[in-house]
Amino acid sequence: MEKENGQWIMCGLDESDPECIGNIDELTAFVDKVGFVPLFQNSVPGFSVEEHTSPNYWWTGHAVKDPWQWRVYAAQQRRVAYGKFFGGKAGFISLKWLGRFANYRREGCDFYTLWREERVAPRQQKIMDCFLRIGELATCDIKKRAGFGRGGEKGFEGTITSLQEKLFLVATDFRRRVTKQGNPYGWDVAVYALPEDLWGDDCTKCAKETPLESYRAITRHFKKLYPRHTERDIVSLIGKAPGSPSPRESQWAMVLPQKPKTAVKKPAAKKAAAKKPAAKKKTAAPKKPAKRTRKKAAK
Repeated sequence: MEKENGQWIMCGLDESDPECIGNIDELTAFVDKVGFVPLFQNSVPGFSVEEHTSPNYWWTGHAVKDPWQWRVYAAQQRRVAYGKFFGGKAGFISLKWLGRFANYRREGCDFYTLWREERVAPRQQKIMDCFLRIGELATCDIKKRAGFGRGGEKGFEGTITSLQEKLFLVATDFRRRVTKQGNPYGWDVAVYALPEDLWGDDCTKCAKETPLESYRAITRHFKKLYPRHTERDIVSLIGKAPGSPSPRESQWAMVLPQKPKTAVKKPAAKKAAAKKPAAKKKTAAPKKPAKRTRKKAAK
């Protein structure tokens, strides 16, 4: 999407272009071909579903040609994985590449191993515990069961997005909420499940590769398909290599070294001399009046 005169303009191809994706089956074939792709345009030219669709059908509600509806069909059909996989943005991953992404993003561990090693947040554990006995949960139900909301845990959107990026959760549907009387209301909300519950335990395993090897395989494939990219694009969309410093740490590492600051002792503050109480002036004792003696007159 591009913003012109305050309005968002969708980018894409002419509908007559043979490369233009026109329905959910063509989208699934495209994802299987490229392996993984975000939904919307980003900093890498061509690396999105948006740029391979007609801009005329977005958000029209067309049952076949609206790309916004395809994410619902993709989640329901489960021929590809859908979720917020690319820097917090939505996209698709083929089942062929799902294991490598999970192996890399999860650092070769399952969730509760990371939990025991204190490598995931307690809020993430509260959400994952909700799926121990229930296969699918809508967003509103997860919030209630995990204790998010007024007077409870904060940061639900960031937490659920982080779990999707690590491939612990994927979207399986989008549904409207229902009142006690059974009447639907409001916007569609996402429904989530564990990928292992959808495609089996082996779908997220890559036993013959280390997380670093999986990362390198992903980035090699990405660089081959999209040569017009920067290293920053890889970090923001795919992620940083396992064991490498975070982007913030890398940024500080590039700062030129500065001279070490020597500790400067501050001069001790002069203590105000304690004022001695003014000495009281000694006052002379009053003189006693001289005793008057009378001389006896001579007889």
